[in-house]
Amino acid sequence: MEYQVTFGGKPVTLVGRHCEVGEKAPSFTLVDSALQTVSSERFHGKVRIYSIFPSVDTPVCSLQNIRFNREAVQLGDEVVVLSISVDLPFAQKRFCAAEGIDRVHVLSDYRDLDFGLKYGFVMDGLRLLARGVVVVDRDDTVRYVEYVSEVSHEPNYVEALAAVRDLVRR
Repeated sequence: MEYQVTFGGKPVTLVGRHCEVGEKAPSFTLVDSALQTVSSERFHGKVRIYSIFPSVDTPVCSLQNIRFNREAVQLGDEVVVLSISVDLPFAQKRFCAAEGIDRVHVLSDYRDLDFGLKYGFVMDGLRLLARGVVVVDRDDTVRYVEYVSEVSHEPNYVEALAAVRDLVRR
């Protein structure tokens, strides 16, 4: 499936393989605030929300992280939220401290774009990730995908969280 995405109203091409509902979620590695490699395998067995965004230094990205941090409290220990951007880990750490982000794993794809390319979120020519949400079940199957059509807009929290709650009830 081809996804049409704009950034500031201008079309952008997403690079990488787009993921689809029902397929096996590709494994990937990211970098945490201590510059340590974090593998997606670490979260196997939990329902996962991958909250993807361009940069912590923009208002919409800030809102997205704050919202998922707040939701993570209510979702409980069966669910883990990974917020993913290509921001340097230092900027992510500063942002989390300033905004009180403490229930979400904010991770960076700056080294290899491993997540971005495997899930098709890399904006060609910008080396930033487009905005979106991917929900993965306990068995590593993709259950929800949203590539936000305009990168400056927030994702559909209601649909993403409904998918998560459905998986938690199973």
